[in-house]
Amino acid sequence: MARMKSSRRCFGLDVHRDFAQVAIWQDGRVSQAGRFVTTPEEVRAFADSLGPTDEVALEATGNTWAIATLLASRAGRVVVSNPAKTRAIAEAKVKTDKVDAAILAGLLAADYLPPVWLADAETAALRRQVLRRAHIVRQRTRLKNQVHSILHANLVPRCPAADLFGIKGRKWLAEQDLPQDERAAAAALLRQLDFHAEELRLIDRDLGQVALKREDVRRLMSIPGVDATVALSIVAAVGDFTASARRRSWSATSGSTHGCASPAGSRPATAGSPRPARRTPAACSSKPPGPPPKRPARCARSTSGCAPAAACKSPWWPPPANSPCCAGI
Repeated sequence: MARMKSSRRCFGLDVHRDFAQVAIWQDGRVSQAGRFVTTPEEVRAFADSLGPTDEVALEATGNTWAIATLLASRAGRVVVSNPAKTRAIAEAKVKTDKVDAAILAGLLAADYLPPVWLADAETAALRRQVLRRAHIVRQRTRLKNQVHSILHANLVPRCPAADLFGIKGRKWLAEQDLPQDERAAAAALLRQLDFHAEELRLIDRDLGQVALKREDVRRLMSIPGVDATVALSIVAAVGDFTASARRRSWSATSGSTHGCASPAGSRPATAGSPRPARRTPAACSSKPPGPPPKRPARCARSTSGCAPAAACKSPWWPPPANSPCCAGI
């Protein structure tokens, strides 16, 4: 009896807030497999139906990362697609849940999905902390702008203190002649500003403890102009630098990326930077190797015996000794 060979299965998931539509590509055909509720129990039940050779594709959205983490424990490969680059879905004239899931399954089978890197648990937690800090900073900026708009609307001159929200600035603000409702609004904004300042202090303390424990963050902080906040943001975006270097090397050697790429080992490391410097391979250059071709000097015509230096249009001035004189002919 001939040995049965398991066929490849590619699942496309169109993920929503409360459910996910499933499409399956197998043997060149795409079929619909219904939907499941996006709760932890239902996602685990769907993951249990997957095999070690199955592949799953889904677009990046709010709950994608939690679903992808649960599916990665069972499926052989989980690909999170960038929805901004999936033009087959973004520019489709017919957009339904079944159509989008079928397109994802077909693109995954053809290995034509633009993937998004799935961060590990530690990097994902650091990303969430950095995003929370950025949100608090933006909220503080909005509150400060509202206070400035109140002063501007009531023709109050600029604060003589360097910081309007410091001790001297708040004392000056309390002495300004403002309507009662505007004064109450400014006081409420200052209370919210104090609350966000305390939250920012707490999250900076937690991020500072993370920075002290990571060697890559301390190395980035050795670069002039890079503090702990910037270094943590870089690490949160890139993740493990050694793993990212291996991913670039694999992409270059396997040819899975479009265009020219060189292995990571061909890029020399620069001092003070954890990432190797990029070097364009000779195959990617549009110009042939070697010195630039020699160009003849172009000179303006002149009625005098010899043209002045200002009249020569050539970028190589003065001309070499073996070249003809830049004179009008």
